Amino acid sequence: MATNTGRLVVGAALLVVCSIVVLVAGFLDTPIPYAPGVAAVATLGMVVGTLLVGLSEKDAAV
Repeated sequence: MATNTGRLVVGAALLVVCSIVVLVAGFLDTPIPYAPGVAAVATLGMVVGTLLVGLSEKDAAV
């Protein structure tokens, strides 16, 4: 199957970056302002990244 490389790359980048943000906000004692809000937005970014990776193949639905 053909893949949409742009969706795959953007989705993978969102997953990596948002995962790091969630881990930093949750486990480390870094002074992130509004840590729960930042983690919530990063979680939504992970959802979008998952959808982009899942929909990267042509004619594929999640």
